[in-house]
Amino acid sequence: MNHEEHCDALEVEIERFASTLEDASPSARVPSCPEWSVHDLASHLGVIHRWAQRLVATRSPEWVGGSSMDLERGPVDATWLRRGGDTLVTTLRSADPVAEMWAWGPDHHVRWWSRRQLHETLVHRIDLELGVGTTSLVEPFLAVDAIDEFLVNLESAGRFSPRVRELRGDGGLLQFSATDASASWTVELRPEGFALVDAAPPDAQLRGRATELLCVLYRRLALEDSDLLVTGDRPLMDFWLSKCALE
Repeated sequence: MNHEEHCDALEVEIERFASTLEDASPSARVPSCPEWSVHDLASHLGVIHRWAQRLVATRSPEWVGGSSMDLERGPVDATWLRRGGDTLVTTLRSADPVAEMWAWGPDHHVRWWSRRQLHETLVHRIDLELGVGTTSLVEPFLAVDAIDEFLVNLESAGRFSPRVRELRGDGGLLQFSATDASASWTVELRPEGFALVDAAPPDAQLRGRATELLCVLYRRLALEDSDLLVTGDRPLMDFWLSKCALE
């Protein structure tokens, strides 16, 4: 997927979230984010959209905290969510995807933000649907892009997700395979961290539908509650899953 496709998909995900939010109880709990209610989740996403929009609009060369931006913070409802999301999409579409700017991941360009905001919104749409008890549907190609984005950015997330920094080892290979999309990724655990590699065979493999694979990697679904298949070194896979969540 390219920048334009990410913007198009982001627009769809924003509307899916907002439409679900319209009928959701603000006080309902979100099982995948146990500290949050639906209101908290929507507030978080709406503020993130506004923060990212401001960064992209200014092509910020460095991190700027949202607390210094005077961002619109509510009242939190579907209209507010759409307003911030629409402004974000408009700003992203009008920007040069290869323009340089700050990003917390390795790709310091505008295009990083269209991809990141798409999958931030997608995963939180899944959170919201878990909170209201509806089934989450994700197109396999979109789930594959989300998994790839997650794995590419994960090492950088160690700055704010301390457990990610514990993903180290002595060369163990883990493979994640989406069986409904013919996609797979292999990660090598090294003494200094981990990296995506082109190597085989893996010591441990996690296989299944792309959407379930995405949800388990993001710890939105417990492995034992999924239909994913683990082969090889199960303790190694359990170690990865216990440390890999963004926090």
